[in-house]
Amino acid sequence: MGEFEVHRVRFFGLVPAGVRCLACPPRGSRLALARTDGAVEVWNCAANYFQEKVIPGHEARSVEALCWAVGERLFGAGLSGEITEYDLGRLRASCSLDGGGGPIWSMAANSSGTQLAIGCEDGSVKLFQVVPGGIQFERNLDRRKGRILCLSWHPSDTHIAAGSIDAFRVLDVSSGQTVQRIMVNYQVQKVKRECVVWSIAFLSCGTVVTSDSFGRVQFWDWERGTLLESHTVSTSAVLSLAVSEKEDSIVVGTSTGATYQFQLLPVKMGSLEKRWVRTKPFQHHTHDVRAVAHSSTALISGGLDAQLVIRPLMEKIQKKSYDAALRKFTFPHRRLVSCARKARLLLFQFSQHLELWRLGSTDETGKDGEVLPLCRMPEHLLQLKSKGPEHIYCSCVSPCGGWVAYSTASRFHLYRVQYEGDSISIKKVPKVPKLLSPAYQLQFSSDSSSLFVASARGSVHVLQLLEPGGCRHLHTLRPPSGCPEAVYLLAPSADGHWLAAVGGDWVIHIYNLKCFKHHCMVPTYDCAVSAVAIHPVTNNLVIAYSDQQLFEFSIPKKQYTAWSRTVQNCGLHKLWLERDSPITHIAFNPKNPSHILLHDTYMFCVLDKSLPLPDDSAPLMNQSTLKQLPESMRQRQLHAFKICKKFQPLLFADLLDENCLVMVERPIMDIKTQLPLPVQQKKFGT
Repeated sequence: MGEFEVHRVRFFGLVPAGVRCLACPPRGSRLALARTDGAVEVWNCAANYFQEKVIPGHEARSVEALCWAVGERLFGAGLSGEITEYDLGRLRASCSLDGGGGPIWSMAANSSGTQLAIGCEDGSVKLFQVVPGGIQFERNLDRRKGRILCLSWHPSDTHIAAGSIDAFRVLDVSSGQTVQRIMVNYQVQKVKRECVVWSIAFLSCGTVVTSDSFGRVQFWDWERGTLLESHTVSTSAVLSLAVSEKEDSIVVGTSTGATYQFQLLPVKMGSLEKRWVRTKPFQHHTHDVRAVAHSSTALISGGLDAQLVIRPLMEKIQKKSYDAALRKFTFPHRRLVSCARKARLLLFQFSQHLELWRLGSTDETGKDGEVLPLCRMPEHLLQLKSKGPEHIYCSCVSPCGGWVAYSTASRFHLYRVQYEGDSISIKKVPKVPKLLSPAYQLQFSSDSSSLFVASARGSVHVLQLLEPGGCRHLHTLRPPSGCPEAVYLLAPSADGHWLAAVGGDWVIHIYNLKCFKHHCMVPTYDCAVSAVAIHPVTNNLVIAYSDQQLFEFSIPKKQYTAWSRTVQNCGLHKLWLERDSPITHIAFNPKNPSHILLHDTYMFCVLDKSLPLPDDSAPLMNQSTLKQLPESMRQRQLHAFKICKKFQPLLFADLLDENCLVMVERPIMDIKTQLPLPVQQKKFGT
C-alpha cells in the first residue's frame, strides 16, 4: 500500500439536518425525502439507494409533506402555506401556489396522482387538480375547527380521512361533507391532556388506522364509528405510519427512536380470520422517527438523528444476499469538502456559510501508525457567509488557494483570496456572467487559470480567471444530442486538454478544451455515476458507479482500456460489490501511475492495477494479515485491493503530494452531542 503521512482532520463541524418526511410511490423506484432545513432529496432505490438529486433548502421554506403525482412529478407543502412543485431536471422549486388556508401540515395524492388534498391550519381540507405546468385549485371540503395534521385517501378515491387533535374525520369527496367524526379518546375516562392524531391511513376494506401522541396504533371501523383494535406500542408518541401496497403490513415510528412492524396474520393456522399483530420492533434511531415509508421489499425510516434506514423485508428475500442487508445513510453522496493541494487548504461547505482552513504541519518522522506532534496547529482562516435565505448548492477552492467560488439557487459568487504572511484578504469578483446561476457543480483547472461551472440542460460554462481579480466567459459546452438534466459531476484533466461531465441522465460526455468541442460519449451503463476522475499521465477516465462497478475509459482512443475489460470479464470481489456506500472521490498517485485512490464513507482504498484481481475465495481486507507474514508468503497473498478502514466516517480523502494524504472524518458521536436530548427510556437494571 505504501507509506503516507496522513493529516487526520476532525474539525469539520457538519451536523446533517434531520429527516422530516418521506414519499415512496407504490410502484416506482424513487424515494423522495425532505429534511428539517427545507432540503429535498431523491434517492434511487434501483441504483443501490443512491442519492441522485439534492435540492438545497431555504430558510423561508419548511417542508412538512411530500407526495408524488402523475408523471413522476414531485410536490411539497409546508408551514409557509404554499404548495411547491420541484423541477427534478433543474433541481429547483419550479412553481408555487398559495393553499389559502394558512400553514399546511399534510398533503396526499389520490391513487391516480391527478388530485392533491392538503390539510391546513384553519381546519380545512382543500382539493387541487394536477395540470400540465402546475396545479389548479378545485374546491374546499367541509371545514371544522382544529388544524389537519394528517390525511389519507381511500384507495377508491371516494373518501378522505383527516386526523386532527382528539379526533379524526372522514369526508365524502363528491359532496365535500363530513360523513363521520370519531373521538379517539371516547373510551378513556378523565383524560387530562389532548391526544394528537399524528398519522392516518385509509385501507380498502374501510378500516382507518391512526397513530397518536398517547403511543397507540388504533384500527377503526369508520362507518360504524367503532374501535376494532388498539395497540399501545410506546410510552411516548407514535409519530408516523405507512402501509404496504397489499395492505398486509404496517410500519410505525415513535418519538423514542423505535420503529415497529404490524402484520395482518391468521388467528390460527388455516383460519380465514385475521388480526393485526405487532411482530417486529427495531431500534435503529436515537431520536424522533418523523417519517416512515413501506416499499414492496423494505421498511424505510428517517429520524431527527439525520439517519435514513432501509431494512429489507426478509420474507421477500428469496436467498441470503446483499439485498438482505440493513442499510443506514447519514451523510450525503456528494462533495462538501474541497482541497487546495498546493496551498494545503481545505474548504468546508455548510448550508449557509463556508469555512477555509489551513492544515497543520509537523517536522517529525515516525513509524507506521505513530501519531506525530504538530509544530503548527490547523488554522481557521476565513468564514464566508452567504446572504439571503437560500442554501448553498456547491462550492470549490482553487488548487493554489487563491480563488473561492460558490453558488445558491439564484446567485453565483466568485472571490479572490490573497495571503500576505499570516494575514488574509478576500475580495468579491464583480460583474460575474449572469448565465452562471445556479451552478450545480464547480471545478477549477489544475493550474487555477479556469473555472468550470456545471449548469442546466447538460451544459458546462468555462470561465477564464483574470489577475488581479476578475473573470470572463470563454465558452459554453453542450452535449450534441441535448440533455434535460443538470450536470452534477465534473472532472478536468491535469494537462488542461479534457473535461468529463456527468448529467442527471447518467451519460458521461467528454469535451476537448483546446477547441471547445464535444469529443465523445462514454458507452452508457444503466446505473448512477458516483465519482469520476481523469488520470494525470494516461488521460484515462476512471468511473465509479453506485452499484460499485469500476470502469476505465481511454479518452484519446475513445474506448475502454484493456484493464477495464479484464475487470468486467473476471468480475470484482463479492465483498467489494456488497458495500452499501458509494465511491465519492477518486484520486491518483503521481509517484505510481498504476495506483488509483478511492474512498467511500467507511473505507479508503488504493487500487493497484499492476497486481491481479482477487477472486471471491481470497480475503479482500488482508492488509493487517500481510504485515504478519514473511516476505515469501506475502507475495502469494497480494492482490489489487489495499483497503484501510481506520478512518470513519470518511467525508473526504485526497493526495496532497506523493507522500501526503488528507482525511476528513466526522464521528457520529460528535454529531449526536449537538442534537437535542432524546426521549429517555427506562432500561432494566438502571
